[in-house]
Amino acid sequence: MSGKIAIFWPGDYRKTPNAQALPHITEATVQLERALAKLGRSSYRVDGYLTKPHEAIEKLGPIDDPLIGVYVHWVYGPHTTDGVVGKDNPLLLASNFSGTWPGLVGLLNTGACLESVGRRFSRAWTDADDWTADAGFMSRLDEWCSTGRIAYPEDEIRYHAAISPEAAALAGGVAAAIRRRRVLALMLGDTSMGMINGYFGPRLLNRIGFAEHKVDQAWIIERGRAVDPKRIEAAYAFVKAKGITFHYGGKGAEDFDEAATKEQLRDYLAVLDLVDEFKADCVGWQYQLGLIGLRPPSDFAEGLLNSACRPESNGDTIVDSTEADQGNLVPMELMKRLLKAKDLHQAVFFHDIRWGGEHDGRFVWVLLNSGSSGAYAFNHDPDTLKGVHSYRQPAGYFPVPGGTFSGVSLPGKVTWSRAYLRGGDLWMDVGRGEVVELPEAKREKWWKGTTREWPLMATDLGISRDTLMAHYFSNHVAVAYGDIFGEMVALSQELGFKVRILGGA
Repeated sequence: MSGKIAIFWPGDYRKTPNAQALPHITEATVQLERALAKLGRSSYRVDGYLTKPHEAIEKLGPIDDPLIGVYVHWVYGPHTTDGVVGKDNPLLLASNFSGTWPGLVGLLNTGACLESVGRRFSRAWTDADDWTADAGFMSRLDEWCSTGRIAYPEDEIRYHAAISPEAAALAGGVAAAIRRRRVLALMLGDTSMGMINGYFGPRLLNRIGFAEHKVDQAWIIERGRAVDPKRIEAAYAFVKAKGITFHYGGKGAEDFDEAATKEQLRDYLAVLDLVDEFKADCVGWQYQLGLIGLRPPSDFAEGLLNSACRPESNGDTIVDSTEADQGNLVPMELMKRLLKAKDLHQAVFFHDIRWGGEHDGRFVWVLLNSGSSGAYAFNHDPDTLKGVHSYRQPAGYFPVPGGTFSGVSLPGKVTWSRAYLRGGDLWMDVGRGEVVELPEAKREKWWKGTTREWPLMATDLGISRDTLMAHYFSNHVAVAYGDIFGEMVALSQELGFKVRILGGA
C-alpha cells in the first residue's frame, strides 16, 4: 500500500458528546500518528469532526488515499459509511479500548453498517497508553499498511452445531406457529442514531416470518394526551408497590421527580394502547433523537415492556428493542418464544457491548444499555420489580428529565444472539455465556467508569475479546437466562437465517 494515509474523525450528531470527547480523540490521533511514523508511514488529518452524512460525503468521498477513522466515543454509522461506500481504498477503523467513552461501541456499529452495505474495511484496537508499545496492535497496523487488509483468527467461529432431537422439535413447533401467524413488529419510527445495520425492512423481514408496521413517533405524543390520568396514577402506584427505587433530586437530578416518572408512564401507556390496537407482537422504539427535546427518555417505559411485572400486564413481556434496532428485535422475539416453549422465564435483555476486562482468568464484558433491560435480570422473580433503580438520565444527553430502568444483573448461564445483514443475506450469531458476580469494588469501578445510571450485566460471552472485536457485526446483543442455544440455532436455520456459532468447540 502506497501513498499518504488520511486520518478522519467520525463524530456524534450532537455537539456535547463531540466536545467531551475532544481531548480523548486528539490524544488517540497523536498516538496513531506516532504508530504510523514508527512504521515509516506518513499521514495527514481530515479537518474537524464529521457530524452529518453530507460532511462524510464531501470530505471523505474525494479521498482516494488509504483511510483510518478514529473511534473513541459514540459515532453515527453514516458519518463514516456515506463517505466511503462505493469506493475500495483501504479503510481501517481504529479505537482505544476504553469504557469511559464508548469508542469501541462506535467502532462495532460502524463496522456492522459498512458490512451491511458491502464496504470492505478492517479493525484495530488497543488498550495501551502508548500505542506503539502494544505489539499486537502494531503488528495489525503494519499488516494493514502493507496489504490494505487485516486477517483475524477464526478459531472461535463455527457454522454448524449439533442439535438434539428435542431442541429441533421445540424449534420446529415455534417455527410452525410463526408460519401460521407471522410476527408483527410495531416500529415507532425508524432506526436511531445512525445504525444503518439495525434496519432490515419488509423485503428481508418477510422472508423470516416477520412483518413490520411503522407508526410515526408523533403518535406517542398525540395518543399520550388522551391517556386517562387515573391510569397514570394507578401505574405509578403499581411500580412503587412492586419495589422500584427512585433516586429523585440530588446533584445533577434536581429536576427529576414523580412528575417526570409519571410522564414516562404516560408514554408507556400510549405505546401499550398502540400495541393493543394493531395487535402487535413486539416493539421497536426509536426515541432518539426525534423526541429527545419533547418527551422524557423512553428507558423507563421500555424496561417495563420487557418485564412481565408491569402496569396493565397480561402476564407476558412485550419484547421491546430500543433504538428501533431490528437486529435485536428479531432475535429477542424468537428467544422469548423459545423460552416460553421450554418453560423458562420469557424475559430477554437488550444491551450495548460497552467495554470489558479480565476477571478470574476470563474476559468479562460490561453489557450496559440506556434502553430496554427488564426487571427479571435484577431479581429472577417474574412477579416483582425489586432491584430496579431509576436514576435521572444524564442531562447532557437528555434535556427533558426522566429516569432509567437500572440494576445489577444476577449471575447465571445465558444464551445470546444477534441478527445482521451481510452479503445481502440475513445472518444470526448465537452463543453461550454466563453472567458473573463481580466483587463490589471492581463492579463499582467498572460501572462508574462507564455510565453508572444504566443497567449492568457483567458477562462472559464465551469468546475472547479479540474474536468479538474482530468479527462481531453490532454494538448490541440480545441475552436470555437459560440454555436455548440448540433451539435458537435450529429455529434460525428453519426460518432461513445463515448461522454463525461464536464460541469454543
